[in-house]
Parts: sequence; structure tokens; C-alpha cells
Amino acid sequence: MNAQKGFTLIELMIVIAIIGILAAIAIPAYQDYIAKSQASEIFTLADGLKTTIATNRQNGSCFADATKKTPAKGTEEIDGKYGKAKVIEGQDTKTKGVLCGIHYKFNATGVSDLIKNKEIILKLDEDNGRLKAEAVTGSSVTVSTANQVDTKYLPSAFN
Repeated sequence: MNAQKGFTLIELMIVIAIIGILAAIAIPAYQDYIAKSQASEIFTLADGLKTTIATNRQNGSCFADATKKTPAKGTEEIDGKYGKAKVIEGQDTKTKGVLCGIHYKFNATGVSDLIKNKEIILKLDEDNGRLKAEAVTGSSVTVSTANQVDTKYLPSAFN
């Protein structure tokens, strides 16, 4: 009697089906992982801008040149690998004081499709110095809901 050599067609089909199911689960998880790792750049750039804001707040403004109300390139506006962060200024509606924040916009190329061209505004909490993902009232920079970065991709420090 001849011994069977190799795999039957049904055995090969089962293996291919299992690989397909595993790939269907792994690929979206990997895409989320890539988006999260690229979005972590926000934390690095924002941390540097927080120091700049703290220094400028001593002059009563979010910017070094309080008369211009625009970010200075290199210190108040930083280009990262995946996007650009800049200081923004608004006004507290209750106290009429200055509110500072950071606007970050992801690049159109070289970035995960899940966050490509998306934006986020981080508001600086004056009491504890933390940045939170929320709008800066009175700022000329706004982000439409459709163009906001999904918070699941942001570092947990901003939620």
C-alpha cells in the first residue's frame, strides 16, 4: 500500500483560511499602532513649546513679540517629522485673560492614513501646566470636528 505524501486540498484550504482571519485582525491593529506612534510626536513638540509659552507669559502674551500675535519660527512654531506645531493665543471669556495653546497639524505625506492632514488643538491649563485636547476660546485657529485627530491616537497625557 502507498503511504500518503503531502497535504490534501482541504487541509491547505483550512490553513489559508486561518492565515486570512489572523491577517484581518492584525492589519488594522498594526495601522492603529503606527498612527499612535506617529501621533506621539505631538507630546515631544508640545513639551518644548510649553517652556516657550511659560517664558512668554511673563510678558502677558503667548508670543515673544506680543505686538505681532504670531508665532516666531523655530521657537513658537516647530516642524516635526510628521507635522507642525505652533503656539496659539485666545482669550478667557470669564477673566478676559490670555489663554495659550498649541495647534498641531499632521503632514499630508509620510504619515499614516488614519491621521494624515488631521489637526488637534491643545489648551494649556494655567493651574497645573498640563496640556489638554480642547479648543482655545477666542483663538483665530479652530479645527472642524471632521478634521480633528481621533483621541484614541493621542498620548494619554492629553486626555
